[in-house]
Amino acid sequence: MKYLTQEKLTIVGAAGKIGANMAQSALMLRLTPNVCLYDVYETGLRGVVAEIHHCAFEEANITWTTDAAEAFKGAKYIISSGGAPRKEGMTREDLLKGNCLIARELGQNIKTYCPDVKHVTVIFNPADLTGLVTLLYSGLSPEKLTTLAALDSTRLQEALALHFGVPQYKVTDARTYGGHGESMAVFASGAHIDGKPLSELPMSDEDWAAIKEATIQGGSNIIKLRGHSSFQSPAYNAVRMIEAAMGGTSFSWPSGCYVNSDSFKNVMMGMPSVIDERGVHYASPAGTKEEMADLQKSYEHVCKMRDEIIGLGIIPPISEWKTLNPNL
Repeated sequence: MKYLTQEKLTIVGAAGKIGANMAQSALMLRLTPNVCLYDVYETGLRGVVAEIHHCAFEEANITWTTDAAEAFKGAKYIISSGGAPRKEGMTREDLLKGNCLIARELGQNIKTYCPDVKHVTVIFNPADLTGLVTLLYSGLSPEKLTTLAALDSTRLQEALALHFGVPQYKVTDARTYGGHGESMAVFASGAHIDGKPLSELPMSDEDWAAIKEATIQGGSNIIKLRGHSSFQSPAYNAVRMIEAAMGGTSFSWPSGCYVNSDSFKNVMMGMPSVIDERGVHYASPAGTKEEMADLQKSYEHVCKMRDEIIGLGIIPPISEWKTLNPNL
């Protein structure tokens, strides 16, 4: 049975719903037979391992451990959902301090045990900050680390499809950029609905406001409906991101990328991007004046959170980043 690669994929936070779904998705998509499941919660991890074994994936070499050294050693690809989950009434930002400390440890483990890792995807919230912290402490070059940002765009796609009564795949070029949170910038000026430009279709201001709200609150709505945060969609998209980095089908939904340009400096945020076996490559967003203004506000919000974790001592001042990670 052919797999995309034989190289080791480590899934961090494997005892949780997202981690378990990532393990199953990675094996179903035949990414690699060599999957290591890592979590500090041994009982839950053993349960996940048992279920994955019960799937009886052919030729799979599934290992599991609660030891970081064993989990990270030799890993060429890593997906981490190893943070605290978001609960009803919480924003992504409410998870800031605790999850950023977890991200710091993640980065240190990468630097210590697998500095030649090929790609890392960080998906625990607030991803703009946990990804940045991981990047700083891992010492990796920016193209080797991404964060999950695609769900905001797929939620926009869903909201537009529901409004116009078309299959979701017939909504194209609907994207969100900037922070992965309530401050996200919604870019729909270039969207098409069943091949027709959105700008040419009738829509009231009230309807558009409702679509934006449904997009921004998409994660919160899942929590209200299911009693827990999303796990199927983040797991699937994260695995597709790693699949692209392994040399499979490229991933063209927005990803969280490290950005240091004339317009946006020293942040991790969602950008127009493509992930392939060379890593992640991003371009500058293009939109209406209103969309670009929203993106600026989103960027400023991400900067504010970044400066907060600097103030907490979780990461050093920007002037010291290159000492910590010479690739920045």
